[in-house]
Amino acid sequence: MTDAQGLPDPGADQAPAPDQAPAPGSRCLVTGATGYIGGRLVPELLTAGHTVRCLARTPAKLRDHPWAGQAEIVRGDVTDADSLAPALRDVDVAYYLVHALGSGRDFERTDRRAARNFAEQARAAGVRRIVYLGGLTPRGVPDRELSPHLRSRAEVGRILLDSGVPTTVLRAAVIIGSGSASFEMLRYLTERLPVMVTPSWVRTRIQPIAVRDVLRYLVGSARMPADVSRAFDIGGPDVLTYLEMMRRYARVDGLPQRLILPVPVLTPRLSSHWVGLVTPVPRSIARPLAESLKYEVVCDEHDIATWVPDPPGAPLDFDTALTYALQKVRDAQVLTRWSSASVPGAPSDPLPTDPDWAGGSLYSDVRECTVDASPQALWRVVEGIGGENGWYSFPLAWAVRGWFDRLVGGVGLRRGRRDAAHLRVGDSLDFWRVEEIERGRLLRLRAEMRLPGLAWLEMSADHDEEGRTRYRQRAMFHPHGLAGHLYWWSVSPFHAVVFGGMARNIARTAEADAESRRPAASAEAARAE
Repeated sequence: MTDAQGLPDPGADQAPAPDQAPAPGSRCLVTGATGYIGGRLVPELLTAGHTVRCLARTPAKLRDHPWAGQAEIVRGDVTDADSLAPALRDVDVAYYLVHALGSGRDFERTDRRAARNFAEQARAAGVRRIVYLGGLTPRGVPDRELSPHLRSRAEVGRILLDSGVPTTVLRAAVIIGSGSASFEMLRYLTERLPVMVTPSWVRTRIQPIAVRDVLRYLVGSARMPADVSRAFDIGGPDVLTYLEMMRRYARVDGLPQRLILPVPVLTPRLSSHWVGLVTPVPRSIARPLAESLKYEVVCDEHDIATWVPDPPGAPLDFDTALTYALQKVRDAQVLTRWSSASVPGAPSDPLPTDPDWAGGSLYSDVRECTVDASPQALWRVVEGIGGENGWYSFPLAWAVRGWFDRLVGGVGLRRGRRDAAHLRVGDSLDFWRVEEIERGRLLRLRAEMRLPGLAWLEMSADHDEEGRTRYRQRAMFHPHGLAGHLYWWSVSPFHAVVFGGMARNIARTAEADAESRRPAASAEAARAE
């Protein structure tokens, strides 16, 4: 049993805890390794001397991470108890970093079922500690009055604390780091709107925390003694309103002072639409973030420092956390983004050319052209597609498609890229996700926009029979029902402009890039002689 704050009840019956804390160099299981925090935690654990195993529904999405060769990657899903048993075998510390945010109206039920699976399997496997990153809840507010997002995070914490396995629940409010949803929301609102009419929640007090402090507490929690099983509030040294956060962001980023006018009529639901229009964060994520800001979320204690001491200069203050995050963005060194995890409910059906494809109707649009440039020059353009570089054809058509996707609750076109020049499997790319990449030859994207079917876009660079560089582009659509067929035929008249123009412009860009590099290469060769 736990009390309302998620703290163990001293009188409750609990299973005997292991007689010692996990030792240095422990075996750690990380769930959610494809996500924002999990993808950053793995290398931190490896650096600290731990052995790491990652649980992923699609292990291929982790193969291009720089640490992939140092970690064991296993297939599994927290909603599937049978897949958890082998993943938790011989594990000392299990990190629970998943949640069903944005997966639909039943996300609380999904979160509950997944947490119970994990708690039961961790106890059965003899795991010595569970570490969970949850949300900071407002003091004195009953669970029934919390936003569904915060209520579910609190419930998951209680389920894990009740598991009989010593558990550390870290409760954070707004996490500030390059690529975090909270940072991106703050960044785009402040940068794009010099004058803002804002909801009343911008006056709510919040205690933000830098992502590097979150990671430090997560890593340090692995070595807590076995008799510690409780929740900890974690936050930075500053308590600010969202209004103050926006003004301080403007100052740190060198922007003119913003004029911000809070009004009471903008509810979390309405303001989530506003956030979705202005920022890359879709409404499905913006709404729970906005609802979480309805109540004050400030730490009641800093007991975590007893077991994970703060080094000098930590926790980072808000302005320093912003400075570090902005520098990472400018240097294109964003390790993970809020969009790193797959969109809940995104399709995972096999590609129509795979042997195990179930068959059915398949529409395709294929374009090929010869390029007066090397395959390497062509590949640079292909891998750099999307984000700030755009899609090389009819920008208005792509923008309209993105706006429409936003209106129907999709991710829209503004997610951009994690890195301006390089992609890896699992990266989000505007309203696509990288499904396959064969460096220098093939890029395959799977659509994550709202569609009555499944869609892929494939681009390749190779040689034709005469040894010339060839660009091949293939768009595929597997319709679902009559709506899917009608959708394809309604947009097919525009394919010559959109896809045809795209192929021509990619080829021209590659040729222009190759031409611009030739004088430099010739000069270098002359100097060498």
